[in-house]
Amino acid sequence: MFRVPGRGTGEAWRGIWKRTDFGENGAPQMRHRAMQHLSAEDLDGIAREFDAIHREVRADLGDVDAAHIRRVITIQRGLDTGGRALLLFSRFPPAFVGGTLLLSVSKILDNIEIGHNIMHGQWDWMRDPKIHSSKWEWDAVSPAKTWKTAHNYHHHTFTNVVGKDRDLGYSALRVHADQPWHPVYLTQPIYAIGMAASFEWGIALYDIDLGGVRDGTKEWSEAKTDLMAFGRKAWRQIGKDYVLFPLLAGRSARKSTLLGFVLANVVRNVWTQIITFCGHLPDGAETFTQEQYENESRGGRYVRQLLGSCNLDGSRLFHVMTGHLSYQIEHHLFPGLPSNRYPEIAPRVRAVCERYGLPYSSGRLGRQYLSATKKIVRFAFPTGGSGAVDRVDDDHTSSTRSRPRILATSSSAGAGSAG
Repeated sequence: MFRVPGRGTGEAWRGIWKRTDFGENGAPQMRHRAMQHLSAEDLDGIAREFDAIHREVRADLGDVDAAHIRRVITIQRGLDTGGRALLLFSRFPPAFVGGTLLLSVSKILDNIEIGHNIMHGQWDWMRDPKIHSSKWEWDAVSPAKTWKTAHNYHHHTFTNVVGKDRDLGYSALRVHADQPWHPVYLTQPIYAIGMAASFEWGIALYDIDLGGVRDGTKEWSEAKTDLMAFGRKAWRQIGKDYVLFPLLAGRSARKSTLLGFVLANVVRNVWTQIITFCGHLPDGAETFTQEQYENESRGGRYVRQLLGSCNLDGSRLFHVMTGHLSYQIEHHLFPGLPSNRYPEIAPRVRAVCERYGLPYSSGRLGRQYLSATKKIVRFAFPTGGSGAVDRVDDDHTSSTRSRPRILATSSSAGAGSAG
């Protein structure tokens, strides 16, 4: 069924086990090492199972799901109003602490449980013009249109493909051995802290992709339009949070109100960065070559999304506060399904992984973020990564990550039903 060749030293090897398969257009493709035990029939079976999950959940969407997003929006707006009102009286310490806390939680909910998921089109099926991906704007400096292009298309299409997925390090961090090293990366453990505090600003500028103008992959006219949209959105955010409300607070509370808004935005930025980094950077998140991406089958695409993502374990409240991005695997498999359905989908995805011997990477927040942080520190140095694009570290396993195993084709090729 397959053979395990000896390791080569040339660039062509890069840690790959040489099994050749054929993509949807019949072109030969090199398999990722973590997929070596899967036959073409296995990949077709995986595609059928995940397609079935998507169809069944989509057909079951209804009033309970609509009530979830409307309830979260109502809670978020209440927290926002309460936080801003309390900060008008921020000269009193309890009002300052309470207002900052409420506003921080409000901004977190707005960005990741509400805005991120609505702009993915997860709630478009409701046909509610007030909760629709084409109309929604969030409480962040990134214009929705620019963000959707960078995130929904570029990141979700090329997930963890080195050289294609710009979200790998956000063009500022070296997080893989195949990224060329530069002396500036020696300071990345330090400036990564600044990136966390100003995450929304970094993402907004990153999404514009000025580097694409330099490289010739993006027209200056398009970048100029994006910059103007960013400027307008940034001015509204600055005016609302840092000018209007401090002025309304009056002279005696102006500075403390301004500080409260700064802290709330920093808390939101740091939390969002933590959750984002835990989705694709911990040990267990695989990366892929462009050759492996090209011509991959539908099943191969599902498996790449699965292998390139990591989950977080936690309570129901924790999952809501992460925007259900704690179910990063399910989100990348089914980005258009409502986030509140990910907890019920997860056991079915795990079952598919068990049947086909695929890893399912999940862990507590502290462990996953520590793993991501270690990677940022390790790759700050030129010798930080000795692995290759698709190296599998068999020593890194957890109770929630199964070892790949070989399944007989006859037992898996026809697996088309969910569950």
